[in-house]
Amino acid sequence: MNAFLVFPLLVAAGVALVFQNLLMVKITQSVSTVLITLAINSAVGLVLLLASLLARKGLAGLGEMVQAMQPWLLLPGLLGSFFVFAGIMGYQSIGAAATIAVLVASQLLTGMVVQMRQTHTLPDVSALLGAVLLMAGVVLILRARA
Repeated sequence: MNAFLVFPLLVAAGVALVFQNLLMVKITQSVSTVLITLAINSAVGLVLLLASLLARKGLAGLGEMVQAMQPWLLLPGLLGSFFVFAGIMGYQSIGAAATIAVLVASQLLTGMVVQMRQTHTLPDVSALLGAVLLMAGVVLILRARA
């Protein structure tokens, strides 16, 4: 994908994630357990993705998906469900801004470690400064909540 299209796509996804979590908190408040909210979220995603796969590849796409299944392929779905669960809990407990700050900072730091391991190089000074400033922002946002 063109790099100029990736940035607006990521911005739109970030905006969508905030609204998704706000809506999921509202659903969670109207049902007996967050598991119902997570099941609804996952079901909608599964139906949409299966319909897209069928439209694009037909039944052969479903066959390929079944053939590709291995136990470790379940991990991304588990991690994604955990992320959504944690986001809902964060929005309810510490609010949207603090939740997003902690999530983004933890993603950035983990991403930097993964990138260092892959490239066997340290991040440049500007990347480290950006990470430090982001972590400082997290501390300030969390302090404001206290």
